[in-house]
Amino acid sequence: MADWVVVVDDDVANLKMAGHILSGSGMRVTAIKSGQGLLDYLDENRPDLVLLDIKMPGMDGFETLEKLRKEEGANSDIPVIFLTSDENESSETKGLALGAMDFIKKPFVPDVLTLRVKHAIELVRLQHDLKSEVDKMTKDIRGIFVHVVGSLAEAIDAKDTYTNGHSGRVAEYSLRIAEKYGYSDDKLTDIYMMGLLHDVGKIGVPDQIINKPGKLTDEEFAVIKTHPVVGSRILQNIKEMPELANGARWHHERFDGRGYPDGLKGEDIPEAARIIAVADSYDAMTSRRSYRDIMPQAVVRSEIENGKGTQFDPVFADIMIQLIDEDPDYTMREN
Repeated sequence: MADWVVVVDDDVANLKMAGHILSGSGMRVTAIKSGQGLLDYLDENRPDLVLLDIKMPGMDGFETLEKLRKEEGANSDIPVIFLTSDENESSETKGLALGAMDFIKKPFVPDVLTLRVKHAIELVRLQHDLKSEVDKMTKDIRGIFVHVVGSLAEAIDAKDTYTNGHSGRVAEYSLRIAEKYGYSDDKLTDIYMMGLLHDVGKIGVPDQIINKPGKLTDEEFAVIKTHPVVGSRILQNIKEMPELANGARWHHERFDGRGYPDGLKGEDIPEAARIIAVADSYDAMTSRRSYRDIMPQAVVRSEIENGKGTQFDPVFADIMIQLIDEDPDYTMREN
């Protein structure tokens, strides 16, 4: 497919000259006489490059480019080269600051115009190809990281005889809540990993305390309550994703400020931790323990409802209740 260039100039002679030169080099050329005409045209078209004259009546080239870059449409990032008949350093500085790629002098030198346009289009394509490769590599690396995190979560759960699979279920419920709340794909991956690692601090809690079948003493419960701080210290060492520590440190905070370890209240608790807090409590009630079986779904729903505004963020509690209501067969529980 031929390279597609839009030329914008109020001078018909310049439009004809640029069109003749570029089409003679095998390019597709569209001529437009005004800045507003360009903006209207780009509403439904995406050329490879725009050649934009600076001095035009009404809306000049600078104002046109400024409006184009401020638009929210998919075409706001189309590469632009300014056309100018002036040797003006301040104009060049202003144009580059607005996001122009380059300047081409008028009257046109055919070989210079053709080479500048071809090189600009090739450069943009190379940049897009490089970005695509980087995005692909980033997704691959994140995928590997999720697998590693999943393995670590399984090792954490293996310490606790009574909560096998807990971290994975909390991650899944957190993901479902965040999905309904409207998180982007990248943020969904983050919340999933934070859910997987929310109990990583239990690595530092002795097995005999974690697996004690009877009631914990005050001293033993105090040891259990250290796991959020221990977990956050472990995860803070992952500099590439510092937010991972949020879920570990604050998933036992309460919306009314009566949680631990820091007694945070309301929206002072990081959003991800508020999501994980609901998911964590839900899984605790829908999993078997040494002293009870899985709680009935209606009881679980009632407990989440009663905890709105006190234990839980009401927004995320409501989403969890919605998920419960969408699960009439009670599949969201330990198998």
